[in-house]
Amino acid sequence: MSSNEPKLTVVGAGLVGSLLSLYLARRGHTVEVLERRPDMRRETLDAGRSINLAISTRGLHALRQVGLEEEALKHAIPMRGRVIHPVKGELAYQPYGKDDSQHINSLSRGWLNQFLMTRAEETGRVKLRFRQRVTQADVTAGTLTVLDEATGETREVRDAVVFGTDGSGSAVRQAMQPRPEFHATQEPLGHGYKELTIPPGPGGGFQMEKHALHIWPRGAFMLIALPNEDGSFTCTLFLPWKGPLSFAALETPAALEAFFQEQFPDAKALIPGLVEEFFARPTGHMVTVKCAPWRAGGRTLLLGDAAHAMVPFYGQGMNCGFEDCVVLDSLLAKQQDWDEAFQAFEKLRKTNADAIADMAVENFIEMRDSTGDPRFLLEKGVEKVLLNAFPGEFVSRYTLVSFSRVPYRLAYEVGVIAGGIVAELSQGLTRPEDVDLDAAAKLIRGRLTPFMKEHADGFRSEG
Repeated sequence: MSSNEPKLTVVGAGLVGSLLSLYLARRGHTVEVLERRPDMRRETLDAGRSINLAISTRGLHALRQVGLEEEALKHAIPMRGRVIHPVKGELAYQPYGKDDSQHINSLSRGWLNQFLMTRAEETGRVKLRFRQRVTQADVTAGTLTVLDEATGETREVRDAVVFGTDGSGSAVRQAMQPRPEFHATQEPLGHGYKELTIPPGPGGGFQMEKHALHIWPRGAFMLIALPNEDGSFTCTLFLPWKGPLSFAALETPAALEAFFQEQFPDAKALIPGLVEEFFARPTGHMVTVKCAPWRAGGRTLLLGDAAHAMVPFYGQGMNCGFEDCVVLDSLLAKQQDWDEAFQAFEKLRKTNADAIADMAVENFIEMRDSTGDPRFLLEKGVEKVLLNAFPGEFVSRYTLVSFSRVPYRLAYEVGVIAGGIVAELSQGLTRPEDVDLDAAAKLIRGRLTPFMKEHADGFRSEG
């Protein structure tokens, strides 16, 4: 960038904004970060957001580029598969990958956000300013009107390059909406979510399997639990807003306890603060946001949830946002013009963001409806057999999304082909190990191999 470059302003000091400011500082830029909330390192914030993240290959790669992966993994708990909790009967375990080396990681959102903010400040090039609300923005001029909610004073930021990383309710995105070429859709999920806690057991031990994501699938709703460093589990109840089994129906402690006793009896026994937590904590909303364009010339660019909010059921919201930072950084390394870099960024990322948003909604249906279904379990077993029998030839959608940096759009399309192969091979089977490997070889080499060869560059992608 030229020596008389405009100032760089990042709106939003969440996970993506904090990491982006680190990447920009590493390129020698001076960055101002504006955050509406107080400094979470000094004040406790509880906005109802999930306090756990599932960080996987894409997110870890982004941290690795700025030397932070090793420290993050010290605070992460590997989750090697799902443990399915039926209402009655034995637990079922579904591994995520072909072996234990393929796992996702439970990590504290709050810890990671604070860690990234502190590391950004330590560069000496990033200034974080809190309680700063953007009230107006001219996205083509790079001008922001900012209210300091601590002092009540208003100021203007002029001639900036603005990066909107201010989440699904982005003020920067809202400022783009009057432009005739801009369009956006927001699709709220008909479910909300509420967080609960399974505390550590005696001596600080885990009361359930530590290295797993626990799911209680119940058709139209579900409960999940992720492990924490202190031996506790963060549980999240996903439930429709309205209906006979909904948040609207759980208005009294008696109704809540009866619901949990009927649907999640083993979890209820482990949540001593069920009633107090349920009625004290906010109920979160979930929305899929798709919009375009993400940029206004070389002055404003949307990244992360501001550009492509998604529901949390593939564990990829943060991973996708972190990958945005990697891709933009690689473009800035080659491109001296902000406008051209932003155009290239949107071209690379838009189709992939749409793909993972769609997969996240599909995975919600799988998690709540299918994970306890015998047919689904059989097909998952066949998939694992194929992953081990045909390494490098057979790949699954989940493997590509969580354990590679292959573009999300290719992962989506592979999932359609691979899923069809698995379904065909599973017909008439009662045990996964009885799958016909000769038939599998023909199907894989007839359908999947040609697709992967056609898109070989994407499968070598750096994300």
